[in-house]
Amino acid sequence: MPREQSLSFAAAFASALLDPAQTTPAIVTGPQGKAAGKRYDVYRNNVTVSLIDALVAIYPAVQRITGPDFFRAMARLHARSTPPTSPLLFDYGRGFPGFIAQYEHAQVMPWLADVARIERAWLDAYHARDAAALAPAELAAVEPERLADLVFTPHPAAQIVRSDFSAVTIFAANRDGAPVGRIDASTPEDALITRPEFDVTVRHLPPGGAIFATSLMQGRPLVEAATAAVEASAGFDIAANIAGLIEAGAFTSVDFGDAR
Repeated sequence: MPREQSLSFAAAFASALLDPAQTTPAIVTGPQGKAAGKRYDVYRNNVTVSLIDALVAIYPAVQRITGPDFFRAMARLHARSTPPTSPLLFDYGRGFPGFIAQYEHAQVMPWLADVARIERAWLDAYHARDAAALAPAELAAVEPERLADLVFTPHPAAQIVRSDFSAVTIFAANRDGAPVGRIDASTPEDALITRPEFDVTVRHLPPGGAIFATSLMQGRPLVEAATAAVEASAGFDIAANIAGLIEAGAFTSVDFGDAR
């Protein structure tokens, strides 16, 4: 079959896969041109189930919080409205946290979408490109008078997720399989997700830490990032936060940007 004809057939075949209300495409027939609606429905169901299973694998904490039935019902709606754009299933579901935020039946759990965002960031960090993390000695070698102009290069796996709720605590409590006690979800928490070597880590950032780290990851000089953090949190400890970010492997190198 010529490539153009093959692509046309694939597009027509896939047109109704995620919408059970649509009729079987006319191009789908059985032996001797007989109707193949039942066969197509089986295939359609398998596609939907595979997408739901992919979301289960990507968002295990969310499923543990909601329970399998609730999760699969929510995931089914998402799958039917959001077809995959990549052949890699781990790349599927990037829009699921946003879907959760709008999902009517999840509104009683306003922190659930942020937990999903952390899980998505966890997976992206796991698959991020390898890179050597910045060694503390490299920073220690910088002359004190030049520290303010330092520009940091973020590690490919480093990400920040901010939440108005206790999303980091809820995420951690629902990822290890241990019994979960009562959690006060009302305290805002920000997460730093990194993978400097083999294991992904999720750290709870202190007040001002997310603004500081985000500013540095955006290429702003150290003095600007520190100023923004102090404005957000008067008690912000610059030295402790730099040390924490380097220990977490959030950067790969330092430079002096335009000040060189």
